[in-house]
Amino acid sequence: MHHLIDKVYLDGEFVTPHGTELFDLHNPATGKVIGQVRLADEVDVEAAVAAAKRALPAWSATSKAERIDALRRLQTAVAAHRDDLLEAVTVEYGAPRRNAFLVDTPAGAFADMIKTLEEFEFTRTIGRATVEMTPVGVAGLITPWNADAFFISDKVATALAAGCTVVCKPSELSATQTQVLTEALHEAGLPQGVLNIITGRGDVVGSALTRHPDVAKISFTGSTATGKVIAREAVGTLKRLTLELGGKSPSIILDDADPEEAVTGALMAGFVNSGQACVAGTRILVPESRQDELLSLIEKKVEEDFRTGDPRDPATAIGPMVSEGQWERVQRYLHRGIEEGARVVVGGPGRPDGLEEGYFVRPTVFADVTNDMTIAREEIFGPVLSVIAYRDEDHAVEIANDTTYGLHAYVFSADLERARNIASRLEVGRVAINGGYEPLSPFGGFKQSGIGREYGVFGLEGFLEPRSVMV
Repeated sequence: MHHLIDKVYLDGEFVTPHGTELFDLHNPATGKVIGQVRLADEVDVEAAVAAAKRALPAWSATSKAERIDALRRLQTAVAAHRDDLLEAVTVEYGAPRRNAFLVDTPAGAFADMIKTLEEFEFTRTIGRATVEMTPVGVAGLITPWNADAFFISDKVATALAAGCTVVCKPSELSATQTQVLTEALHEAGLPQGVLNIITGRGDVVGSALTRHPDVAKISFTGSTATGKVIAREAVGTLKRLTLELGGKSPSIILDDADPEEAVTGALMAGFVNSGQACVAGTRILVPESRQDELLSLIEKKVEEDFRTGDPRDPATAIGPMVSEGQWERVQRYLHRGIEEGARVVVGGPGRPDGLEEGYFVRPTVFADVTNDMTIAREEIFGPVLSVIAYRDEDHAVEIANDTTYGLHAYVFSADLERARNIASRLEVGRVAINGGYEPLSPFGGFKQSGIGREYGVFGLEGFLEPRSVMV
């Protein structure tokens, strides 16, 4: 199947972009070209922002009930296209079929925002003032390739709930998934210009959005390096920013944890989304006293339960890397880890046996890692984990916090009180104890993992400006 995606979604319809560059789309499980996407350019950004600006007065004046109705229609449309999305995610991203979260979370994002909006008060009384929560304006949404449909859905749902109109720039690497999602969103029949989706390069379309005087806010998910570029470009017009950036998340296994459960949980957190996840728990912190026992269990479990291979095979837990460039990046880190003296417990450089085609990586766990090694400090974005030994709880917290990142952490313990005490000392935006999860809770980073929060009430408030009216 070789397809050409030659339209962008602008002012309520699919139109041929002004941009002419054709970008090859690959199936990462085979390395073969499966299609091309025609990329938008700066002229398309001008048209999309103008459409969103025209649509803003009417959309920002809608009632809560009208917005909830629109979100319900979007949710229904996205849910109806789940199978098409699953196929696109499998072929274009190589996501294992058992990673259904990539195709169930888009509809979930609309459902969660409906729930949030239903309980949200746009007007509050503070002392003698009435505080009105007003939409920030036209929102530029820049989304990554590692969960394309979810990130678009989440940011769009939140911006629309706030009364903002939207120009979204998804990654060129996931254009097939974006096309399926955009066709679904179009079916919801939003007013013209409220939602615009234009696929293009970050340094072209992204940059034009970030600099545009009529864009009031940028919400970006991606690498810390790109986030810093966006922040610099946005300062000229003092844009509001939500930046969801990288991570080097610790999984702390306490000495009282059930070894089976803790190791399974830590490996799931580390290898989530084939390791291509900002929240991946890529540093596994283990007590020195139990290191050997936990390492042998880790080795056994990786070999038995975390196999890489054909995304369509239900036994596959880890798919290929998204692109050849990403594959090469992971290989560089694997060699660097060995050079710096880390020991390969399982995996290592090169392609897995029998997978000579495609961008497959051997799921790898390093031991004898110290927290100053490159593999313990930099975000690899692949299935590569570092096991680091600690002496006592204080040492574990010190290692966990000794990073420029602060997005997520995982704690495994039989004693919830003890785990909570550790959690409250971690410099991160989210801590999952024994695999806990709450989608409505705020998500975002401390330190260089970002600025601002997404999801739920905190996410919604990120698209609103408080106006105080005093009589």
